[in-house]
Amino acid sequence: MIPLWAAGMDVKRAWRSLYWLFCQFELITCSYLMEPWEKVLFYSFNLAVLGLLFYTAYACLAAQLGSAFQLLGSFLGSPRHNALAVVK
Repeated sequence: MIPLWAAGMDVKRAWRSLYWLFCQFELITCSYLMEPWEKVLFYSFNLAVLGLLFYTAYACLAAQLGSAFQLLGSFLGSPRHNALAVVK
C-alpha cells in the first residue's frame, strides 16, 4: 500500500508536469505574448476545434468501422455466397 505522503507527492508531480506541458504549449504557440482577451478567444477556438474533432471521431468513426467490419465479414464469409455476389 502506498503511504499517504507518497500519494500527495504523485499529485504534486502530476500538477507540476501538467503545468510544464501548458508552459510548453504557450511557448510553442506564442500565446504568452497575447493579451488576456486574446488568450480567451484563442483557447476557446482551440477547445472548440478539439471538441469537434472528438465528436467527429465518435460519430463518424463508429459508422465507418461498422461498414468496414461488415465488408470484411462479407469477404471472409462463405465462398459460395461470395462467388454468387460477384456473378450478380
